[in-house]
Amino acid sequence: MIDLKRDGDVFVLRFDNGENRFSPDFLDAVDGALDEVEKAASPRALITVGTGKFYSNGLDLDWLGANSDKFEEYLGRVHAMFARVLEFPAPTIAAVNGHAFAGGGMLSLAHDFTVMRSDRGYFCLPEVDLGMNFTPGMFALIQSRLTPATAHEAMVTGRRYTAEQALDAGIAHRAAPEDEVLPAAVELAASLAGKDGATVGKIRTGMYGPALAALHGPALG
Repeated sequence: MIDLKRDGDVFVLRFDNGENRFSPDFLDAVDGALDEVEKAASPRALITVGTGKFYSNGLDLDWLGANSDKFEEYLGRVHAMFARVLEFPAPTIAAVNGHAFAGGGMLSLAHDFTVMRSDRGYFCLPEVDLGMNFTPGMFALIQSRLTPATAHEAMVTGRRYTAEQALDAGIAHRAAPEDEVLPAAVELAASLAGKDGATVGKIRTGMYGPALAALHGPALG
């Protein structure tokens, strides 16, 4: 489901479960991997990356359909993952190897920087086309990481952004062909690994305090 490897000062957390939807097992596995990285000695940086044509398609709608009584509890766990990455005590890079839809796109926004595949895959927040609203935590995360104009367009229209369009909109920070996405992310992560992780985490906590408060608060407001 996931695989964690260390490459020098860089930890690479690979999602490898099809569309990499946020099932409870997936959330457990990510939490365990983040525990391991957080306990490791510095210098360190973290990369998340998917497999094949998916970075992540977000919420596990099939699981939710079978467990509707656990909806709020489940959203709380998803919010906790976003918050943990956003306040993680080390530099973080999302290596978006393919589609980053809905919650998968939001997870990429919780990272410091995003390297996005240039030849295939989209960043998209399609909730408007699914008849779904964003939670207060999701609103806060998206609006804290994107410009007002980009957040408005992404949420209200459900636009699918290619890598080049994502660069122009400030969603992504670098674009690369498929076989160069992870190497580019590793290069960037390695250049940042020497930053003091505790300080990085504190800076982000100060910058994104309202978003973190919303993510740590009641899932449905």
